[in-house]
Amino acid sequence: MNLSLGVKALIVVICALVSTIVALVGGFLSHTPGARKAVAVLFGGGVFGGCMILCMTVLTALGLL
Repeated sequence: MNLSLGVKALIVVICALVSTIVALVGGFLSHTPGARKAVAVLFGGGVFGGCMILCMTVLTALGLL
């Protein structure tokens, strides 16, 4: 597909927003009572990175980026 630069930028922003939501859920699920919050934040950051890489890889394989 031959998408314009603006559409590609919107697709990347949507991927970042979806990755943020997944990271928030992962951080909430990994947090245990009494534990430090930094561990949950680091876990959420790792989940964000993994989800963003997965989204970009799938979109590139589909030819959208």
